[in-house]
Amino acid sequence: MDRTCKALEYDRYGDVDVLTLVEGPMPEPTADEVLVEVVAAGLNHIENSIRRGDFTERLPQDLPARQGSCFAGIVIKRGADVHDLHLGQAVIGHAVGGGAHATHLTVPRSQVVKKPDTVDWEVAGGLYLAGCTAVTIAESVGIEVGRTTSVDPRPVLVVSAAAGGVGSIECQLALGAGWKVIGTCSPHNHDYLRSIGVIPVTYGEGLEGRIRDAAARDVTAFIDNFGGDNPALARALGVADDRFSSSEDRLDVELRFITADADDRAPAHLLGMLAQMIAEMRLRVLVSGFYPFEYIDQAFADMAEMHSRGKVVVGMKPVESGSRSDWYLSGKARTLHEVLQPAGPGEWKGRTKQHVRRLGA
Repeated sequence: MDRTCKALEYDRYGDVDVLTLVEGPMPEPTADEVLVEVVAAGLNHIENSIRRGDFTERLPQDLPARQGSCFAGIVIKRGADVHDLHLGQAVIGHAVGGGAHATHLTVPRSQVVKKPDTVDWEVAGGLYLAGCTAVTIAESVGIEVGRTTSVDPRPVLVVSAAAGGVGSIECQLALGAGWKVIGTCSPHNHDYLRSIGVIPVTYGEGLEGRIRDAAARDVTAFIDNFGGDNPALARALGVADDRFSSSEDRLDVELRFITADADDRAPAHLLGMLAQMIAEMRLRVLVSGFYPFEYIDQAFADMAEMHSRGKVVVGMKPVESGSRSDWYLSGKARTLHEVLQPAGPGEWKGRTKQHVRRLGA
């Protein structure tokens, strides 16, 4: 077994340049914990905001701090009171207090569930925060997750930022419950939304009319993942207050799951349900960006530019790195069109390895 581990840490608030990869002794699990070797870990927009200090009043950090909530990995050591997970067990979990962006971490037994064999590591690693947030918000607007509603005509849901990690899961949960789903997005995400059964409509002037045309009846509920004018748009569409979830509501839910402690049973319950839905092919989670752990600062920077759809994930031991670093950094979380779009006469926007920093280098 390795005697040391590496973890992402920051000792002051700021952008990705404050991130440092630190090495230290292997942590020891307490009686009710397991030691997990992390295989993949998800990134979330809110983690950028927390690191920048946007939520110091609601979620102050004890610096130096570690970040990352979502992970999937392998149990390599058990506490004395843990008997229902074997060594080598694949698990999906939530890092209590942060720290999922590491090669190893200790986590309470209550905050991990067994990973089904058919769920890919990358999908499992990015599941926790987006999945738990999506289920909670979907249920808050009246969607019975996991139960198909036999109603004709079907209720109609509008989801803004529908191609994102949370939005795409919300859409699928509603579709699975028998709802008609309209997703607002930019044109380059239309094909993706169609592929999961969502009716895409483009942001911008005339959006209300496009939604009405797509719905062909009254809109039942509206989930806003973006903010801006969406609250007024929902009112104009006649959505009742108790069927509207705002971007502030989403923030509250995300912070609730980021701060969940060892005694909180909801995360494991929701993770288990979501993992089973994925295993049964009732839910698809798109991983649009995959980066080696040592390039996690670049992954965060790309995600912050809002280019990605679905989830962005880092792998702790990717099969290939070094010699293909220019490939990893050339736009994994972007569409090919965005990467190769001309920036000027004879120029291209694609990044190369000369333009980025590698953590620890």
